[in-house]
Amino acid sequence: MSQLDSNFWNARYHDEQTGWDLGAVSRPLKEYIDQLMDKDLDILIPGCGNAHEAAYLWKSDFKHVHLLDWAAAPLDSFKADHPNFPSKQLICENFFEHKGQYDLILEQTFFCAIDPGMRQAYAEQMHRLLKDGGRLVGLLFKSEMQNDRPPYGGSKEEYVSYFSDLFTFRVFDDCHNSIPPRAGNELFINLQKS
Repeated sequence: MSQLDSNFWNARYHDEQTGWDLGAVSRPLKEYIDQLMDKDLDILIPGCGNAHEAAYLWKSDFKHVHLLDWAAAPLDSFKADHPNFPSKQLICENFFEHKGQYDLILEQTFFCAIDPGMRQAYAEQMHRLLKDGGRLVGLLFKSEMQNDRPPYGGSKEEYVSYFSDLFTFRVFDDCHNSIPPRAGNELFINLQKS
C-alpha cells in the first residue's frame, strides 16, 4: 500500500502532482465554517495537504485547529505561509496512529486517498478521535475512479455501511454547492458521533 507511505505523499508534493488541490477553501466547507459560532472548537483536518480550510479557519479566529498529514512537505509550506500558527498544532504522523479528542473533524479529499480496504478502519478511527457529540463534516466523491491508486471512488451505499453503526447522520446527501468541476460528484456529510 504505497499510497499510505509518507514518502509517496512527500514525492507528490515535491513533484507538484496535487491535482486534488483546489488552491482555496472548498465552497461547501467554507459555507459550513461560516455558520460556526464557537471559535473554541477543537478541530482536526486529517490528510490536510496544503490546508486551505485551515488557513481560512485561522483567518476566521479559530485558534484550536490541528493539521495532520503523513507528508511533512505541506505542513512545512503551511508553517512558512502562516508563521504565527502554533507548531504543536502541525502533526506529521499516520492518521491511524493519531490520538486526540476533537469537537469537529473536517474531511476534504482524505477519504479518497486511502486504500479502500482501510475505510472501515477510517470510520472507526474518526469515531475514536471525536468527543461525545462531535462531528465529522466534509465531502466524499460518489463515483468510481481509479482502483489501483488514489483517488479512489465509491458509492453512497458503500459509504453508509462504514458509518451507520458509529454515527448519527445529520446530512449524508448530494452536495448542492460543489464547485462546477465537481458538481454532481460529491456527497456532503455531517455525521455526529453516536
